[in-house]
Amino acid sequence: MSSNVSRRSALGLGAAAAAIASVGVSSPASASGSGPSRIRKVYGREKARAGGVWHTHIAAVDRAGALRPIVEDDADHVTQGYSVQKLAVATAVMDKIDRGELTLGTKLDLPASIILGGSGIYHLHRVWGDDITVANFLTAMLLVSDNTAVRMCGRVVPALEINEILAAKGFVHTRVEPVANPNRFFLGTTTPREMHDLLWRLGNRTLLAPESCDFLLSITRWLNGYHDGVRRVMSSGERQRVATKYGADFNTLGESRHEAGIMFDAQGAPVLTYAMFAEGLGEPENYGATHPAVEAHAKIGRTMMDNLPATTRSLRESHTQPAPFRPVNGG
Repeated sequence: MSSNVSRRSALGLGAAAAAIASVGVSSPASASGSGPSRIRKVYGREKARAGGVWHTHIAAVDRAGALRPIVEDDADHVTQGYSVQKLAVATAVMDKIDRGELTLGTKLDLPASIILGGSGIYHLHRVWGDDITVANFLTAMLLVSDNTAVRMCGRVVPALEINEILAAKGFVHTRVEPVANPNRFFLGTTTPREMHDLLWRLGNRTLLAPESCDFLLSITRWLNGYHDGVRRVMSSGERQRVATKYGADFNTLGESRHEAGIMFDAQGAPVLTYAMFAEGLGEPENYGATHPAVEAHAKIGRTMMDNLPATTRSLRESHTQPAPFRPVNGG
């Protein structure tokens, strides 16, 4: 476990930039500077501009469907995942649903005593006492990164059980950090490589039951989610091809700005994963789109979208497209 002190500790209670040369290169740069070589170049450039210490794994499929690393930059470093960890928490809740011990329709009360501030929506209500479904708080946790929803998850899957589920799925370092209250926890640690693995299996509908994977992807791909980073410079159609989760906090090294996700091609097949964890950054209290690391995510994200690999028909046949966004004018 990292000894860095995080402001996000409320969840449990109630370095200079690396050199561009450190970026792992898995295949020679193409003469045209497109595809993987272009992604590597932009990643290295934007990492250097943003500063801090980065730990990253980016991978994409080749035409045969094999997953090939593009960037492996200290990809096995164990780091505080912050809100990116909410993907792992949601995975544990859905695993319990898959086993028939819980349902998306199970209802819990939302008392004032459980409300947390920071990111999310529940703390804005000002009055509480609703009965809400598991589906409700999972959506809030993944779409707007609601912190109270983390506590709601802990009420249905305690911290130790979350870690047992993650271990059973083969994750070694992706863990929440238990505290005295068995239903509360710090969000804990992960590695870029393990988060890549989680996302790849989610995108291929093997991490959980296919319908459970579809549920989590429908939330993380939706247009009302996080847009400041990877998805910033994209059309609405392109944004729906990206399932993403952002995390931001600070520790003794400085600011942290993380983003991890999976991109799909225009036919619905998962083709690229990214897990970018940056810490030791500057600009404290800037949680917006102008933070240098978040601006870097946006430029890297646009480059990844512009250089997605082509896929064969066989790779697309088992995947379905989400419903397209349609505006509704009340009524």
